[in-house]
Parts: sequence; structure tokens; C-alpha cells
Amino acid sequence: MDNTTADQAATRISEEDAPHDLHGNSPAAWTAVVIVLVAFTIGAIAMVLGPNWVLFWISVGIAVVGGLTGKVLQLLGFGVPADGDH
Repeated sequence: MDNTTADQAATRISEEDAPHDLHGNSPAAWTAVVIVLVAFTIGAIAMVLGPNWVLFWISVGIAVVGGLTGKVLQLLGFGVPADGDH
């Protein structure tokens, strides 16, 4: 006999034990990801073109700016709230 209903009930996770629904899904996170993705794309193009070291280091700078932008936006309130803040 199949016991799938009993198995499903035993494997359910309570809402308190479930991962946070907003984990990383915020304007701050998405902005940082897009900027860093653009930087990595530029860096990859720089490596294919020669390598073009000037363009490569520019892409490294853009990646750093992307990380800093995400952190600044988080501090301004555009990030996922901390556990105690919701």
C-alpha cells in the first residue's frame, strides 16, 4: 500500500523553519548582481581581445563598484530586512 500522504505530512517544514522567502531577492541584491555581471562580461571580452589589460582592470573596478553599490543600497533600506526587523 502506498503511504505518500503520511510521508508528505512527515516531511513538511513549518513556516518558522523554512528559509526566508526574501533571501537575496531585493533591489539592492539585484542591482549588485547586474553590475557585477556586466563587469565580468567586460572582463571576459577584454581577455578574448588580446588580452586587453586596461579594459580588464576597468572591469575589476566596475565589479568592486557593484559590490559597494549593493551594500550602500542595503544600508539605505533597499535590502532584505534582518531577522529582527520583520
